[in-house]
Amino acid sequence: MGPKGLGEEFTMKATVSEECIGCGLCESTCDAVFSIGDEGVAVAVDEDIPEEYEDAAKEAEEGCPVGRSEEHTS
Repeated sequence: MGPKGLGEEFTMKATVSEECIGCGLCESTCDAVFSIGDEGVAVAVDEDIPEEYEDAAKEAEEGCPVGRSEEHTS
């Protein structure tokens, strides 16, 4: 986790919209965070994204053809 401000840390989490089309691009870009679930659409891990996967998760978000995966920092 990187610095947010003086003495603060941030965490990144991923979510997938219900409008996902299940193309699998996010999973192929960052399978540590995204996978295709039993219903044929993407699901994201239910925990903080490890720092070493943050760049790949951002790349997956940017590559989403319908713009439906998102990362959130807090």
